[in-house]
Amino acid sequence: MWTHRSWPQPRTPQERLHHYASWCDAVEGNTTFYATPARDTVASWAAQTDPGFRFVVKLPKVVTHERRLTDVDDPLRAFLDAIEPLGPRAHALWIQLPGSFSPSDVPTLGRFLGRLPRSHRYAVEVRHPAFFTEPRAVRLLEETLTAAAAEWIPFDTTAFFASPPTSDAERDAWTKKPRLPLRSVALTDRPIVRYLGRDDSARTVEGWQRWVEVAADWLREGRSPTVFVHTPDNADAPRLARRFHDEVRARVPGLAALPEPIPVEPLTLF
Repeated sequence: MWTHRSWPQPRTPQERLHHYASWCDAVEGNTTFYATPARDTVASWAAQTDPGFRFVVKLPKVVTHERRLTDVDDPLRAFLDAIEPLGPRAHALWIQLPGSFSPSDVPTLGRFLGRLPRSHRYAVEVRHPAFFTEPRAVRLLEETLTAAAAEWIPFDTTAFFASPPTSDAERDAWTKKPRLPLRSVALTDRPIVRYLGRDDSARTVEGWQRWVEVAADWLREGRSPTVFVHTPDNADAPRLARRFHDEVRARVPGLAALPEPIPVEPLTLF
């Protein structure tokens, strides 16, 4: 997402992505899960961002959830054609699989990945508990992803589930977000992390300290990680993302600074 009612708003809706891109240099393309966008719409996204901006774009649910990676040539072709205007901004195509997608389905995933064009990078998010608790399942998935040069996206909700919810947004997320063990292993040179904190910013910052160290280590190894920071209400997400980046940069001084945010009227940010 690149817009939220609590975030500073530019003068027109058409400027929202351009404004967001002055705060953060990557975005999760989650709306593509619900419908493949028009190619002209995607071209407008490219026009609002620099070539180095990173889109992690989710495959449509008809591919991942409804047809479960089988008999998907037509919707997949339409999706790949639609996002083509992003060019180098398409950092990775995000294959989020349903919680029912189990270790027995991994061969289907392997065949699907093997048919994908090499012009894109791919990253897979799984939610079945066995992939986090059963060594054989972990090894099977890692081998399948490694063979396709695909990344495994962890969605870290451990800080969120560490104590009961205290707000309406947290109570809503409590019933919807996956509760899985922590994973912090990178398979490629472009690891991607999704982190869910709390509506209390102090607790969000406390919970991401392990990721600050992991991201710094990845950078020292020559990897280029992308970390997405969420909270249940997402009200302060851009500010928190910039703080996370600053904490990593304090450990890895060679990491480039994020852009300077575009001022908005009135000049009161968060």
